[in-house]
Amino acid sequence: MNRSSIEERIRKIAATIFDVKPDDVRRETTFAELGADSLHQVELAMAVEESFGLEISESVARQFVSVQAVIDYVHQHTDLK
Repeated sequence: MNRSSIEERIRKIAATIFDVKPDDVRRETTFAELGADSLHQVELAMAVEESFGLEISESVARQFVSVQAVIDYVHQHTDLK
C-alpha cells in the first residue's frame, strides 16, 4: 500500500468519525478544525488500529493533531509500504 492509499483510507476514517464528506478532509486539516474532543481521538485511534492492524498508545493518539500526522505515523509503522 502506498502513501496515497494510506491517505485516502485515513481521510475516509476521519470523515466517518467527524461526520463530514471525505473531500472536506485534507492532509493539512487539523482535528480541531473538525471539532475534535478526546472521545474523537480515541475513536480515530481505534479505527486506524483496526484498519491498518496497528496498536496505538494513548500518548501517541494524543499527538494526532492533523490528518498528516496520522498519515505519517501509519506510513512509518506499517509494512504496507
